[in-house]
Amino acid sequence: MVERSSQMNHQTRVIERILDANLDRAREGMRIIEEWCRFGLEDRDLSERCKQIRQELARWHTLDLRIARDTTNDPGTDLSHPQEEYRSSIESLLQANICRVEEALRVLEEYGKLDRQEMAKSCKQMRYQVYILETDLFAYRSHQQLERSLLYLVTSDSDQLISTVEAALKGGLTLVQYRDKHSDDSVRLANAEKLCQLCHEYQALFIVNDRVDIAIAVNADGVHLGQQDFKISLARKILGSSKIIGCSTTNIEEMQIAISQGADYIGVGPIYATPTKPGKNPTEIDYLHYVMKNCPVPWFAIGGIDTNNVNDVLATGAERIAVVRAIMQAEEPTRVTQYLLSQLHTNRNYRNFEQKF
Repeated sequence: MVERSSQMNHQTRVIERILDANLDRAREGMRIIEEWCRFGLEDRDLSERCKQIRQELARWHTLDLRIARDTTNDPGTDLSHPQEEYRSSIESLLQANICRVEEALRVLEEYGKLDRQEMAKSCKQMRYQVYILETDLFAYRSHQQLERSLLYLVTSDSDQLISTVEAALKGGLTLVQYRDKHSDDSVRLANAEKLCQLCHEYQALFIVNDRVDIAIAVNADGVHLGQQDFKISLARKILGSSKIIGCSTTNIEEMQIAISQGADYIGVGPIYATPTKPGKNPTEIDYLHYVMKNCPVPWFAIGGIDTNNVNDVLATGAERIAVVRAIMQAEEPTRVTQYLLSQLHTNRNYRNFEQKF
């Protein structure tokens, strides 16, 4: 009887240590996420949701669990993995800590079922809240970056595809679309994987033209669809709310349909005749004026824009541009990117100044 009682006491202590360790893990992870929502995103709603989860965890972190802690004799304190010692980006940092919280909550739920059923129920609900938070957090971050991006590079066939894109990223580019209408799928997939990794290393958004399947395969930030491509509404069902979906438009009707189906941004053009869109006439000025007054999402003027005419485009009222040849065929992609960005930021700053006065 004494031996059985001793075993039960030991088991209870082990479970208390497990609960204590995972409450610590979950609270620490939530604090890391909350700090970015508060200071990085400056989003009150996301910050408040993080805080509520963290406070609910603290409610269950009772004194008896804290007393059970035995850090000195914990064999797990010396265990580590190389991936835990380095974070390649804010995204990877946030993802690692979200996973940390979700795993800890699952442990708390399962072990809590033994003798702390109310805590187990609470942890189950919190786990679902974190799933939703994860979706909203990454959707918010990517859409916020889309909003800030003024220059959009759409790639074209090139023997120096990867090096040209990296050169543009070094120049400050934050938005890239991989467009390839001719290569085999195996080549497209390989290029998309390389470009996605490269863009995320530079904390830039990576969009795949047309191919929803490739976007999913490489975990791209979204897709760009033409008028003859996948329907936006169907792409949204497949990709979910966290991914970006863009759409090319040439007139008011196409814009209205794209917006009604849930496009996060639109391309407006071609502004000038371009070999990228053979047979397409330049966009009528009336459509440009309509977009400026009525488009509720970010829009990018596109089509034949380069360093020689960018200021003429900005004079029409456009604030964002998408380019292809201007960078992909440039001898110095980094400098061209820097120049275009400087013109775009100067234009935006001037317009903001005008609005104040």
